[in-house]
Amino acid sequence: MRTLAFLVLLAVAIHTTAQNANQIYAPADIDSARILTPPPGPAPRINSPTVFGVRPGHPIVYTIPATGTRPIEFSMTGLPAGVHFDKNTGRFSGSISTPGEYLLTLHARNKAGRTEKRFRLIVGEKIALTPPMGWNSWNIYASKITQELVAANARAMATSGLIDHGWSYMNIDDCWQGARGGAFHGILPDSTIFPDMQGLCNEVHSLGLRIGIYSTPWVESYGHHIGGSATNPQGLFERTKENIPRNKKQLPYAIGPYSFLQNDVSQFTAWGFDYLKYDWNPIELPDVKAMYEALRNSSRDVVLSLSNSAPFDGVAEWAQWSNCWRTGGDIRDNWKSLKSRLFTQDKWAPYAGPGHWNDPDMMIVGYVGWGKGARPSMLTPDEQYTHVSAWCLMSVPLLLGCDLTRLDTFTLGLLTNDEVLALDQDALGKQATVISRQGDAGVMAKDLEDGSKAVGLFYPGDSSATQPVTVRWSDLGITGNYIVRDCWRQKDIGIFDHEFTALVRRHGVVLVALRPADTKSR
Repeated sequence: MRTLAFLVLLAVAIHTTAQNANQIYAPADIDSARILTPPPGPAPRINSPTVFGVRPGHPIVYTIPATGTRPIEFSMTGLPAGVHFDKNTGRFSGSISTPGEYLLTLHARNKAGRTEKRFRLIVGEKIALTPPMGWNSWNIYASKITQELVAANARAMATSGLIDHGWSYMNIDDCWQGARGGAFHGILPDSTIFPDMQGLCNEVHSLGLRIGIYSTPWVESYGHHIGGSATNPQGLFERTKENIPRNKKQLPYAIGPYSFLQNDVSQFTAWGFDYLKYDWNPIELPDVKAMYEALRNSSRDVVLSLSNSAPFDGVAEWAQWSNCWRTGGDIRDNWKSLKSRLFTQDKWAPYAGPGHWNDPDMMIVGYVGWGKGARPSMLTPDEQYTHVSAWCLMSVPLLLGCDLTRLDTFTLGLLTNDEVLALDQDALGKQATVISRQGDAGVMAKDLEDGSKAVGLFYPGDSSATQPVTVRWSDLGITGNYIVRDCWRQKDIGIFDHEFTALVRRHGVVLVALRPADTKSR
């Protein structure tokens, strides 16, 4: 009887596999502008990546992202000496002097249940072991940024629950600067718009978040504020037609013996900044190295992100000295700008990995405006799903450019899908590449740390309302039966044995994960 039952089950499994292999996946909600992300349940879920890096002796600034009904009580096994852990907030602090890999287990429990997750704390020379996630002020406020706007968005990052899904950096872009001065003769803020930079950093950190700043090695920033160097020892200058051309591309590279890089790094780290957007064009290797070394030898870990739109000549030489770097010009919230970053990033993939990330620019979902008043992104819902899916597949920095104080339910759904965000935060750090093109459509895929595959089936074309797009096992280098899971809807679709086809909407995507059929369901 047991043999007969086994044969019946085997026949059913073979039939199901064959049936799934021949069907086209067409989601039932394909014709609606829809919120796909299921709401989190009451039981605790730890949403952190499996790894975090810190340099020896530097302070650990990390909050465990977790969803579930509050209060949640956190605990940890394997806590190394020198590290402090708050069981009520899930925040790490302290430091570790001895380099090495520390294997921890994170625990979370509430009245609805409990969970745990393995976690590697790596003390060494690499930071940003997964791409930074957070917010940047430019795409919403541009030159109209103020301290109160940053603080309001930081509070919204915490109260909206985004912090529970791993969003953590609050980055100030250009136009915060005043004159030089203070204890370090560094750039100080314009006190009319940032009256208390130290207080702002303290407030952001008190929320369990991290904070970033903007600078440049030029005499003047792109927003026409003071930069990192000058041609006189005071670090002051007057704009003239001779020394500051109006054409941004002709801005003078920092000349003369008066560099203020160390002054600024000392000031930034004294305030407590955790991220530096360093902006100029073209890239100059000596200055990348100088900034990297100044940050490395400072009192804390600061992510170094290069913002540039120059061709990547010499990328293999200077990428090792930065954590992130732009792969093109400024993005805008329209399909043409977004589409230009799809299927075009493969050439940079060899340089990306833990600690070093390609950056196709900030995100353009939610309410944006570039200082001209907040308005909804001009991207359609399908285009926004394409945007988030592509960025997560490509393992790039996820920096929101929207007003966090007015997040609608659709935008929250885009930004709180933990299975989708996990693709970006996967510890293997692979950048997805294009594995097939099918006319206007195409497939991007990458390997994940647990041995599964992440695949995006994209249709950026305009010739029809929908388009069937196929991923073939032969293109993925796999054989056999695989469970295909819809990452946005967080549900298994079925078992497929040599290919998977989905009906994809115009400018849309179907984002799936593939795992061997004998692997337990998530």
